[in-house]
Amino acid sequence: MPELLARRAVEKSIYSPEYEVLLEVLRTLRIESGVTQVELAARLKQSQSYVSKVERGDRRLDLVQLRTICLTLGSTLPEFVEAFEQRLKERGL
Repeated sequence: MPELLARRAVEKSIYSPEYEVLLEVLRTLRIESGVTQVELAARLKQSQSYVSKVERGDRRLDLVQLRTICLTLGSTLPEFVEAFEQRLKERGL
């Protein structure tokens, strides 16, 4: 599978189906954690609009930010990646 991905052209990931799945998994994690956008924003010392922009894909996350959000929601980056990969597999991506 990595060989297949290596042959694909690099595209702006924010517009890809994979990034859409990433955002979906992130929203699901927040909701299943019982945390509102307002609560998550307060825990991150950010505004609610920051969280909203992240979840809509208007603001791109780096790996460190994603890890911080996962930890804040009681998860880990490896657990998030596992859920992300599973959702990609379910969607045939």
